[in-house]
Amino acid sequence: MTSKALNFQVTHMCNTTKARVGCLKFGRNHTSRGPIETPVFMPVGTQGTLKGLTPEQLHQLNCRIILGNTYHLGHRPGPDLLKEMGGLHSFMHWDGGLLTDSGGFQMVSLVKLSEVTEEGVKFQSPHDQTEMLLTPEKSIEIQNIIGADIMMQLDDVVSSTISGPRVEEAMWRSLRWLDRCISAHSRPDEQSLFPIVQGGLDEKLREQSVKEIVKRNCPGYAIGGLSGGEDKDHFWRMVTLSTDYLPKDKPRYLMGVGFAIDLVVCSALGCDMFDCVFPTRTARFGCALVDSGQLNLNKQIYEKDHRLIDDQCICPVCKSGYTRSYLNTIVNKETTACHLLTIHNVSYQMRLMSRIRQAIIEQRFPDFIKEFVSIYYQDKDIPKWIMNSLKSVNIEL
Repeated sequence: MTSKALNFQVTHMCNTTKARVGCLKFGRNHTSRGPIETPVFMPVGTQGTLKGLTPEQLHQLNCRIILGNTYHLGHRPGPDLLKEMGGLHSFMHWDGGLLTDSGGFQMVSLVKLSEVTEEGVKFQSPHDQTEMLLTPEKSIEIQNIIGADIMMQLDDVVSSTISGPRVEEAMWRSLRWLDRCISAHSRPDEQSLFPIVQGGLDEKLREQSVKEIVKRNCPGYAIGGLSGGEDKDHFWRMVTLSTDYLPKDKPRYLMGVGFAIDLVVCSALGCDMFDCVFPTRTARFGCALVDSGQLNLNKQIYEKDHRLIDDQCICPVCKSGYTRSYLNTIVNKETTACHLLTIHNVSYQMRLMSRIRQAIIEQRFPDFIKEFVSIYYQDKDIPKWIMNSLKSVNIEL
């Protein structure tokens, strides 16, 4: 199953690691909503909005693609209204790229409210307690109505901390559901469908999963079932195993990853696309992202700190002169604080990815990684998983 709706080209390869720079273009003629340079981070706008930001502000922050959630959008505003409004792009006034999750992740996040069978997953809505059966066909139907540029297959998701027969069952069921999603896809010339690599932390299962989904010749591939609390040494090994077997000429999307150090490492392991609620969620708790991690601006030490969040930052918040002291005064008290920190954090992620891309293009990515890791951990010991993962791609710390 190829797609006329997506064009991806790798433009630069790192000479040392598996990192690469690429370009995504969407639309029948590959001209609308693009180009989007990869590696790219996609902020999460679960219900068609990033909390605290307008689409115009996202554009100003150089954000070109965001993520929405099929399960939540299927509940509110619902497919009927979205269809009437011509899809989510026009409904939310967003002309950038849009990727939608299938709703499968809610099998984990709402596990107490869900029941999985071969037919699909039955949810109890956390909004009004009504029941909803999300089948592969229904997930694709809703995503076709949403009009996302990239849609995800419905997969049978299990927690990354689970092992045993349930992981294998979920992997094979996800493959069967993939074929049902492909059959149900009604707009292949306008929207691209990505399968999802499963298999938990079992190398043989994950290798089997990759080899099976590659047979479907899809426009891109996602790596799922990770970032759920598993040991980080297992995490990176599953990531690099997946990128080893996935096609070199297709985009690779690592789902649910958003910590800065993970973005740097997993770019080195060959991933092209990332998403996570972390940058926007941590802003709502009063935390600002910087290269050394994050600043918890709730702390009293910032009460009289007249510095900017980050002297090197070019986001509107730092350029306008908002100080740590001012933000400390209003965090968790005024909605303005959430707004300002969300702007900063999204801008930070966009700039980090831009720095990664530029370092790859200029063949200095290994040096960039070494400098970034030294700042991120400063006087702390570098975790073994960081050292092992980077050693696997020829970088010695």
